[in-house]
This record gives sequence, structure tokens and C-alpha cells, in this order.
Amino acid sequence: MSGTNLPDAGPGARPGRFLPLGLALALLVLGADQGSKWWILQRLDLPERRFVTVLPVLDFEMVWNHAVTFGLLGGIGGAGRFVFSAVAIVVVTLLLLWMRRTPKPSVAAALGAIAGGAIGNVIDRLRFGAVVDFIHAHLGRLSWDYIFNVGDAAIVCGVIVLLGDSLLDRRPAPRG
Repeated sequence: MSGTNLPDAGPGARPGRFLPLGLALALLVLGADQGSKWWILQRLDLPERRFVTVLPVLDFEMVWNHAVTFGLLGGIGGAGRFVFSAVAIVVVTLLLLWMRRTPKPSVAAALGAIAGGAIGNVIDRLRFGAVVDFIHAHLGRLSWDYIFNVGDAAIVCGVIVLLGDSLLDRRPAPRG
């Protein structure tokens, strides 16, 4: 253990060292998320077309998501866009604080991916009143019926990395 009470990620690791990595990934995810949504709305005109088959396992299908993940809390009404945005901003702030403290590049990157995706969805909520979802992956008729966006995918990938890190970083408890 280092003197910072945080797990030591190796020689030269110190809290804050990987903050630029996390911030860079957050900006990359945010740019990819907003860029893909701009293309879907402005160039492909998916709201008008509603559905486009891209590959046998991938469709673009226009969905305006007024709820949170998996349609949860969809009945909150018009105030939902502000409530969900405020909660997301608080969560992103906490993620940034965590990102600043972590001595692990994988954790900083995962937190950046989650923050970038969350900010992209906040922008949608404030701009359109709903999140732009359009990616529908499936295997023929076998489908989970979950339609998502680039930011959502980054959030899920970031959470998977955090869970993996948590499960793999098993250090013995200090003897007291």
C-alpha cells in the first residue's frame, strides 16, 4: 500500500496521474456519441425513415427515450428531463472525483467512458427533451429489444471494466 491509502498500481503510480487519460476518453466518447447522433438525425434522417437495416445483426431504429435505462421511470413526465439530467450531473461529478483519485489507468479510462456517455445523454435530454437511441443489435428474430446509443455502450463497457477490476483486485485484508 502506498501512503495515499489507495491501492498501489505499481512503480510511479500516484493519484491524479491518469486523470488526463480519463478526461481524454470522456471527450472521445462524448464526441463519438454526439457525432453519431448528429449523423443519425441530420444525414441519415432516421426520424423520418424510422428503421434502416445495416447488417443482418444490426439495425438503426429511431427511439426517443424519455426514461432512463430499460424505460425505467418513464412515467415521471416532462420534469424527467431535468431530474434525470441533474442526477446525471451529480453522478458525473462524483466520477470525476473518483477519476482524480485513482492510481489505475483502467479505472480512469472506465470512469471517463461512463462520464462521456452520461454527458452525451444529458445534452440530448436538455436539447431534445429525450435521449436519441438508435442502435438495435440482434441475432435474427432473437432480440433483447434494447435500443441504445454510443454513449450507452460506453457506459456499459465502463461499468464492465470497473466490475472486472473490482473482482480481480482481491488483496488480503490488513491484519489487525
